[in-house]
Amino acid sequence: LFYFKTNLVHGKIHFHIHNLLFLFIRRRKMKFGCKNLHFFFNIISQISSIFVPAFSQPHKIIMKTIVNIPSRQNTMRELRDYLMIALGMVLYGIGWTVFLLPNDITTGGVPGIASIVYFATGFPVQYTYFAINFLLLLLALRVLGWKFSVKTIFAVFTLTFFLSIIQKLTEGVVLLHDQPFMACVIGASFCGSGIGIAFSNNGSTGGTDIIAAVINKYRDITLGRVMLICDLIIISSSYFVLKDWEKVVYGYVTLYICSFVLDQVVNSARQSVQFFIISDKYEEIAKHIQVYPHRGATVINASGFYTGKEIKMLFVLAKKRESTIIFRLIKDIDPNAFVSQSAVIGVYGEGFDRIKVK
Repeated sequence: LFYFKTNLVHGKIHFHIHNLLFLFIRRRKMKFGCKNLHFFFNIISQISSIFVPAFSQPHKIIMKTIVNIPSRQNTMRELRDYLMIALGMVLYGIGWTVFLLPNDITTGGVPGIASIVYFATGFPVQYTYFAINFLLLLLALRVLGWKFSVKTIFAVFTLTFFLSIIQKLTEGVVLLHDQPFMACVIGASFCGSGIGIAFSNNGSTGGTDIIAAVINKYRDITLGRVMLICDLIIISSSYFVLKDWEKVVYGYVTLYICSFVLDQVVNSARQSVQFFIISDKYEEIAKHIQVYPHRGATVINASGFYTGKEIKMLFVLAKKRESTIIFRLIKDIDPNAFVSQSAVIGVYGEGFDRIKVK
């Protein structure tokens, strides 16, 4: 009933499915009335829509579906994500258990709740942290998707594991005991860096990070600001256990620094740049950029004011981390090319961030 034609283009298989049933019936001149023929065609279309949704629309005779083939590059990228998330959890664990917890400084989120429980009862923080995150992960599975949740589950287990190890290794060691302000600055820097690394690699430490990611998915609000609002209540409540406003103030300072460092790490990973490239070999440069780092290029007709010569100019948007790749590519193809690079505040669309407004 269907004719399949496959083409291999840049590691993707394009399936062009042509519905020949209608033409087959017409050529065979089968004795169907117009109404029966239309009804029969719709039935086949509905059955086909189970496998190819676009067939539920009879006017779309040709449908193209792109199927990604798992590659070694994707595997290495996923492995790198997990390694970076593990690194982030180690940094967070060091900041929390080495600098903040021994100095009775409360941080935000679920770790803050776990700290308050620890200050009040002496119950190990890793168990409280794991129990609360178990409930929040159920929310993440529903709203943020399986991919985000899997990495978050990995992060929660990793941090729980390293908390026990770090506490055993640093048992009896209290750094900066007489300098609580420096302890909160250094501890918050470690915690913010750890959370930022996790977020930049599609992971999370759980807790209010999950709430921040849910809100950030639908609204254009920075992750640090969401966490700042959510965590103020948790830190303020630590007064009922510590009975010391000075410790609460240090908690506020810790929260602000952690949020600031988090935004810096995440925004540096997402920062985009734009290129204006003038070269006689613009076609070759554009083709190479399209293949790797797999970015689009727009050709702009321009003319030199002094020479009056008509030229072609490339306009390219890319991630900041891809700048070196593009510069090397241009240098190899046309060392005499004229290139202008500038940072942009935000880029929204395919391959970049999503527009998050009402």
